Amino acid sequence: MTEALVNDSIQLLRTLICIPSFSREEDKTASAIELFLQDRGVKTFRKLNNVWAYNKFFDAAKPIILLNSHHDTVKPNSGYKRDPFSADIEDGKLYGLGSNDAGGCLVSLIAAFLHFYEEQDLNYNFCIALTAEEEISGKNGLELILPELGNLDFAIVGEPTLMHMAIAEKGLMVLDCVAHGKAGHAAREEGENAIYKAFKDIEWFRTYEFAKKSTLFGPVKMSVTIIEAGSQHNVVPASCKFTVDVRVTDAYRNEEVLRIIRQYVNCEVTPRSTRLKSSSISKDHPIVRAGLALGMEAYGSPTTSDQALLDIPSLKIGPGDSARSHIADEYIYTEEIKAGIALYVKLISEIL
Repeated sequence: MTEALVNDSIQLLRTLICIPSFSREEDKTASAIELFLQDRGVKTFRKLNNVWAYNKFFDAAKPIILLNSHHDTVKPNSGYKRDPFSADIEDGKLYGLGSNDAGGCLVSLIAAFLHFYEEQDLNYNFCIALTAEEEISGKNGLELILPELGNLDFAIVGEPTLMHMAIAEKGLMVLDCVAHGKAGHAAREEGENAIYKAFKDIEWFRTYEFAKKSTLFGPVKMSVTIIEAGSQHNVVPASCKFTVDVRVTDAYRNEEVLRIIRQYVNCEVTPRSTRLKSSSISKDHPIVRAGLALGMEAYGSPTTSDQALLDIPSLKIGPGDSARSHIADEYIYTEEIKAGIALYVKLISEIL
């Protein structure tokens, strides 16, 4: 790893910070990433706001390591005191929207990719995919291009983890539920109160324990977060709507959890999506063993990322701290980027 590679990475991140790249509006950062790679002799591919590339001596007979991170950002919250697009460096901190989530990871993965780009006779190929719409779990990000990337063996997903290894990640289902009753006048014994019917199912969501428990996460967690019912005080409501946030562990598939829920509740249950799956990678996988040998910790992540879209083993790891994601005056230390590049290179070198 050269000092020039580190400096180029930090400068690329500063360039990206200066370009607003809210989810679904990432076209200019995609173009900046394309140009950066092309200027270094890398052939790039692009679909909408997703950019990807392969190592120079790609061998179709070998499996592919996917290196993935995202270049979209959330919108700056109202607490910002700095210009979120200024990319200032002060006291070793690089400030700006998306600096920590996930710009530092993205440029560090690009640097690791470039480090190995011209090497021959490797055990694996590399595909680096710099993708869009992660922050909104959109369908025009990583999910859109996965069918075109090839024979992927496993993935390293760049998210801020202080360079420790998230070897599992919870999945997410949001359920829209409706309990049906019958309208009537509240002053008379009329109707069938949908709120009372919903209460029974809500209590089930609160107390039910799934049989299988994850060694990393424990039980599946279900939380009722929104309730809507009624039109006026003297009308018995004919329907009661409520929303359930379900965090699925690696012990279950989303469809399996949904099937169990429907067996027990009486309300109508409609998932907004079953796409955001729980993900995991074995502690015995060579990349995990390599990370443990380098002193990295392995843990289960409660937050979702583009790992949820992958059906291959995947590891979430990157410079920066998840606690800084989406905060006002977001930042990453430049030393974290330097260390992140070095650790990515060491980690990958162990299996090549």
